[in-house]
Amino acid sequence: MRDLSEYIYSCNNYQAVKYLLVTNQKVQQYKNIAVSVSGGSDSDIMIDMFTKCDPDRKVKYVFFDTGLEYQATKNHLEYLEEKYNIKIQRERAIKSIPKACKDHGQPFMSKHVSEMMSRLQRHNFKWEDKPFEVLYKEYPRCKSALQWWCNEYGENSSFNIKRHKLLKEFIVQVPPTFPISNKCCQYAKKDLGRRFNIENKIDLNVVGVRKSEGGVRATRYKSCFDLKPEGWDEYRPLFFFLDKDKEEYKEYFNVRYSDCYEVWGMKRTGCAGCPYGKNFEEELELMRRYEPKLFKAANNIFKDSYAYTREYWKFRETVEQER
Repeated sequence: MRDLSEYIYSCNNYQAVKYLLVTNQKVQQYKNIAVSVSGGSDSDIMIDMFTKCDPDRKVKYVFFDTGLEYQATKNHLEYLEEKYNIKIQRERAIKSIPKACKDHGQPFMSKHVSEMMSRLQRHNFKWEDKPFEVLYKEYPRCKSALQWWCNEYGENSSFNIKRHKLLKEFIVQVPPTFPISNKCCQYAKKDLGRRFNIENKIDLNVVGVRKSEGGVRATRYKSCFDLKPEGWDEYRPLFFFLDKDKEEYKEYFNVRYSDCYEVWGMKRTGCAGCPYGKNFEEELELMRRYEPKLFKAANNIFKDSYAYTREYWKFRETVEQER
């Protein structure tokens, strides 16, 4: 492709050149490719990369509508469609975030923490600080969650509760009084994505996961590509991109992010007001200023989680000061 060659030979960013070449190879190799579009900065760069490598427009772009989205994101999707002359397919959540939180519980801290706490709650766990062997006898059908609670996954494992400073000590003193769950992610994104891939016979699924972001999600992967047993492979074109690589790519190829970045000043986006974000207070303030209706909705949906998180932060600060 002539245009791609021009980009490659004129661009000085090693990561951009390398993964443009890899992306071009994937486009030629696979028949049914789905690129997950979130409206965030990573997916913006992925769209730019794939449209440079897809002159026949065979790639499908899909946005999973969680039921709690920024209007700025919705506006940005329309901008992307016009700029790149593509169609971004909107898929409604199997169960929206507000509905999932009402039915199953609210997210707290992270997906992994929420999953482990949810499992313990289902077994009526008393949030006791006892050795694993003792607790396992009391709750024999909750092994993995108890291993998380008792830090049994190895000294420096990110799967232990101690990854979050003083979280266990806080929960022991202030047990949660509301149901906790990560089902909002499952119904609004994970299960929805699986269903989309099956219905559209996707053979390559493209997602914006970066190693440098850390977290349990990123640590699951060792490279930018995986062969998957579900029936489709997975490609992560930005897996080895650092923040500086993204910035260089953005400037060189004149990529414009959504107003959440360009106007509001956000560093990253996800589900609106999600309690997983360590900076959700700043995000809520921006929502209050720019999208007050969404601000009100988020505070209703995640009310208990926000309050519990703030209590945890206060507890941690107090203990550290005392020490």
